[in-house]
Amino acid sequence: MGNCNLEDDDSFTRPLTRCSVVYYGVGHMLNDITASCWFTYLLIFLTDIGLSPRDAAIVMLSGQIADGFATIFTGELIDRFGHFKIWHGAGSILVAISFSSVFGGCLPCTIFSNTSSALETVSYSTFAAIFNIGWAATQVSHMSMVNCITLNSTSRVVLASCRNAFTMVANLSLYAVAFVVISVTTAKTHANIENQYRWIAYVSIFIGCCFVVAFLLGTKEPSLKIGVQGSRHERIAWSYWFKRVLYYQVAVVYMLTRLVVNVSQAYLAFFVINDLGMAPSAKALVPAIIYISSFIVSVSLQEVPWTGRRLKAYFSIGGIIWVFCGVVVLILPSNLNGFVYILSIFMGIANALMMVTGVSMQSVLIDTDLNGCAFVCGSLSFLDKMSCGIALFVLQSYQNIEIDIASPMQATNLSSMYISVTRIGLGLLPALCALVAVAVTYTMKLQHPLSKPLVEPLLG
Repeated sequence: MGNCNLEDDDSFTRPLTRCSVVYYGVGHMLNDITASCWFTYLLIFLTDIGLSPRDAAIVMLSGQIADGFATIFTGELIDRFGHFKIWHGAGSILVAISFSSVFGGCLPCTIFSNTSSALETVSYSTFAAIFNIGWAATQVSHMSMVNCITLNSTSRVVLASCRNAFTMVANLSLYAVAFVVISVTTAKTHANIENQYRWIAYVSIFIGCCFVVAFLLGTKEPSLKIGVQGSRHERIAWSYWFKRVLYYQVAVVYMLTRLVVNVSQAYLAFFVINDLGMAPSAKALVPAIIYISSFIVSVSLQEVPWTGRRLKAYFSIGGIIWVFCGVVVLILPSNLNGFVYILSIFMGIANALMMVTGVSMQSVLIDTDLNGCAFVCGSLSFLDKMSCGIALFVLQSYQNIEIDIASPMQATNLSSMYISVTRIGLGLLPALCALVAVAVTYTMKLQHPLSKPLVEPLLG
């Protein structure tokens, strides 16, 4: 629908320059560094200041729900009116203003001199929702830009892999900031804890905003949408996508991929501290290894000439690796906790393979139907946010429950086997999601009709 024969039009299909790729890749840094803080530290922060695990889950769920609906709304408006950079800039401003309040203490509690858990939950949930609305506007505009910057399928994958590489940079930056802040401050009271996370948020926002400015200055507003479709206000009806089998396949794969990455990230710190009994420094070191290995793989993927078959193959490899990682998480005893450092390398590799190829499948789905690209990105993100929010809510509601899988007659203090909710969140759920995603990927029919090889390595 709306396709024209553009394969020989070099202005649409020529490879992108190295600078263009890098400027685009840094555009999601503010979202990435705040999202890393959101998934890694929010549950720990809220429980540290006195909220119950269930109330902490409600706060995260409220943000995920707001994010999910905002992605649909933003996607529709972008498809109607365009202006990717305006949406990106506005969303970034809202993120920068609101994110510090998520970790900044309970403002209504101070105003009304009331520290009830109900008021705290409502306060944190409100700021979490506002933050996620801005986050959604930035995410949808940035993701959908890929398809309007170029029709070269290999360049589209390169843009996605560069973005994923800078996601790893953002995550590593967060852990560096957190390490410094926690090292130079004390956290003996709730006020001290709030102050620590407030400074982590402030510094993270500053770093992210610097990269947002670089993106806005270095990236041009895409004009490809006008060139292909002829009118900026022309749009593709939702029903067009709902009639395509590939839409549902890509949606399921993307949703499951995000579940693998986000849920595992949320429970990683709980796993290394509570289940394996490792030192507090492991909370930073293990994730850092994951992100470093993901960064290396993401950069390496930029040099691959991509086809539909390669997308499916690389995604399947990442999914199979995650299945094995999930099994290890379920059975790894605390006396072999050092093995988690090796495991984290494979987790990072699997995350990069699945994320880069999973996101790139969206571009294959969109192809040249550019006036529906924001709806596709928004609707898929909606599924991602809702599924992650519900999964984390359910898991966190039962965080203190251990599921005994040994016979009551056989169980002893030394030999009883159990699976903690943390191991389910980090091991079982991601492994099952990865397995189903690989099965769905196998059924896909992916083609790249507008693909030309790169003339130079983009990050080499």
